[in-house]
Amino acid sequence: MVVRILICLLATFLLATASPAEAQQPKKAPRIGFLCAPSPSAVSVRIEAFRRGLGELGYVEGRDVVVEYRYAEGKLDRLPDLAAELVQLKVDLIVAAGGMQAFRAAKNATSTIPIVVTGAGDPVGNGLIASLAQPGGNLTGLSLGGNELYGKRLELLKETVPKISRVAFFWYRSGQAAPSFLNDIQASAQALGLQVQSIEVLNRNDFEDPFRAAVKWGAHALTVSIHPVFIGNRKQLLDFAAKNRRAAIYYATEFVEDGGLMSYAPQFADLWGRAATYVDKILKGRKPADLPVEQPTKFELVINLKAAKQIGLTIPPNVLARADRVIK
Repeated sequence: MVVRILICLLATFLLATASPAEAQQPKKAPRIGFLCAPSPSAVSVRIEAFRRGLGELGYVEGRDVVVEYRYAEGKLDRLPDLAAELVQLKVDLIVAAGGMQAFRAAKNATSTIPIVVTGAGDPVGNGLIASLAQPGGNLTGLSLGGNELYGKRLELLKETVPKISRVAFFWYRSGQAAPSFLNDIQASAQALGLQVQSIEVLNRNDFEDPFRAAVKWGAHALTVSIHPVFIGNRKQLLDFAAKNRRAAIYYATEFVEDGGLMSYAPQFADLWGRAATYVDKILKGRKPADLPVEQPTKFELVINLKAAKQIGLTIPPNVLARADRVIK
């Protein structure tokens, strides 16, 4: 009888000590795929903003989440393979960053894994989502706004250099069809009394032919389309503008911080940081189809006075007064 009681007590003790141990088994950290079109050095501030956003939400990389970073290094033809690699790793979601090409590659690679975009240009018009309010499918995130921003940049360029009449517009083809922004920028130019020469960049590593075309045409100023090829090769653009004393306006502050004249753009670092809130919501059970795509609420005009002096330009007081940031 005593032996039986002792056996029962021992069994009870073992069960009592085993159960908490089993309950305390470490939970597997969710895995995030991070698909980025440019090289990490080209968008380092934005990447840090995303990491900081995760940290502010309580996520510690390596402990609470594992982030699988994949960079195309500007070689856009690598994006489909990198996206497929993340799918094979069975990540819990994919953050697609740095251009429409990354977003498309992720969407083509999976229809089930949630995708968060960090700044899609016109995602509705480009067929990525059904609508901003109800994106549907497996993709959500943050939009850059529509093509009207190209017209706004032309307007600022005209105000800054009233005498200009010819503007070179460099763009890179992302698909088979000509992008819709070409018509929009021509319409904006006509309204401003400007001529715009659309110059396609055919080789991501060779800008010499486009530059020669701009000079031959007699461009007084230049601007570029939103594309990872340009952010990744911005030094070539900045050197060309400085050497030829051409005014230029860009779509991201990185251009101006590295010596460009001016930019008018949403705060990209803020967009990438806010992408972390979508990651958090999805990891906690929300579906991408039910998360509205956000549009930028603040646009920043940044002017580099040193660059203006370099090309012999005086920024008009009315433009300077509207700048959100002035680099001296």
